[in-house]
Amino acid sequence: MADMTGVVPIHLFNGFGNPFGGSELETLAVFELLSQSGPVKLWATSSRAAPALLARYPITRIAPWRGQVPDGGNYVFFGAHWRNRLWPSLVTPPRRLIYVFNTFHPKVLALTARGPAWRRWPATEYVLISAFQKKLLGIEGEVQPSPIDISRFRPRTSSSDRSTDAGRALVVGRLSRDTADKHAPQDLDLYRALLSDGWQLRLQGATILQAHLPVDPALQLTPEGLIDAVDFLQGLDVFYYRTGVHVETFGRVVFEAMACGLPVVCHRHGGYAEHIRHGENGFLFDTTEQAATILRQLQQNPALRSRIGTHARRTVEDLFSPQALQARMTFFRR
Repeated sequence: MADMTGVVPIHLFNGFGNPFGGSELETLAVFELLSQSGPVKLWATSSRAAPALLARYPITRIAPWRGQVPDGGNYVFFGAHWRNRLWPSLVTPPRRLIYVFNTFHPKVLALTARGPAWRRWPATEYVLISAFQKKLLGIEGEVQPSPIDISRFRPRTSSSDRSTDAGRALVVGRLSRDTADKHAPQDLDLYRALLSDGWQLRLQGATILQAHLPVDPALQLTPEGLIDAVDFLQGLDVFYYRTGVHVETFGRVVFEAMACGLPVVCHRHGGYAEHIRHGENGFLFDTTEQAATILRQLQQNPALRSRIGTHARRTVEDLFSPQALQARMTFFRR
């Protein structure tokens, strides 16, 4: 189904429950990009959509009794699905059914492998967020990194550049959801060591660690979302990242840090690793000892921090240029 201009309308579906969630941010980024080339609509599949997102974006809650349902075109789901819902039986079947799959959960694959059994929906097409994820899952699909606005995530201006501040304690930090699975237990000892080595440590989305770390004026633990992501990242000198049981299929925040011109020091097991060239545009480690050594080198060598950060920025400029982003959006418009 196409409109009078021949452009196929696109419907993007998400629960929109967390203003800082990866699938929510990806859905909204895709919405902004697709809006430049034709009709696109946002749908909340959950009654618990965050008020902050509903106020900021033209999101419509699915409500069949009010006639608030999609009416054909390409249906694209991000972190939400159609199974065990009433509304799919009441709407025009999609022209294409696309699922943006950003986890490793096999249960979600089972839930999204087919459209509603009682309706003639097309076969599911998968969009995977990294080659790393595609390989581990062993499924076919289009690989598309989650879009990032590199005009917003950018290095701090020269007027706020603190690289030449003599005697200043360097700042290492990270941000994530404030949940246990996002934090590796091994990092607690590393954080204590960094404080002893004279770093300032800023961890956003880490209040869950409060009881396990010392009270120290050089340590700042804040809830997720307290500080705007751009402002937070531009206040760092080095970005550090490792997760717990959660495995990052992509690691959007790593690329946001690279876009801000930061040297990133990341655990090797994650989708972001395929874009990090160790010692050139960032660093990868396997053990806590390796991470500590890399951070010590960065602490002692401002030229190294500058060089790695510059190359990190160039990497994301290639990956998320306006031309590259729009080229990837053509997949959804077919």
